[in-house]
Amino acid sequence: MKLAITTTGENLEAPLDPRLGRAARFIIYSLGSDSFELLDNSQNLNAAQGAGIQAAQHIIQSGAKGVITGHCGPKAFRVLHAEGIAVYNCQAETVKEAIEQFKAGQLKLAQDADVEGHWV
Repeated sequence: MKLAITTTGENLEAPLDPRLGRAARFIIYSLGSDSFELLDNSQNLNAAQGAGIQAAQHIIQSGAKGVITGHCGPKAFRVLHAEGIAVYNCQAETVKEAIEQFKAGQLKLAQDADVEGHWV
């Protein structure tokens, strides 16, 4: 299973980005092989609108079945939920810590968006 994790960095020690739509990039982490690839999201950093939807579409295209992020807005949540992609809100400091919390069953599945649209 693949997880998309929001980050500002380029490796597992990088900080978890609290934003989904405006995260600088995603680490697409494979639980099965304990490996990852980077997915750039820089085109959405300064988007006037639609950043969450576009980010969600990139995640869908990556093949991820789950997303770990600090916060997820309503539009991105609806797009991800419609595709059967689980969203987990997390307050971990790093991507590695977020993965460890997921593996330990410490992350709760989000039932809805946890911030308003256009949250920055």
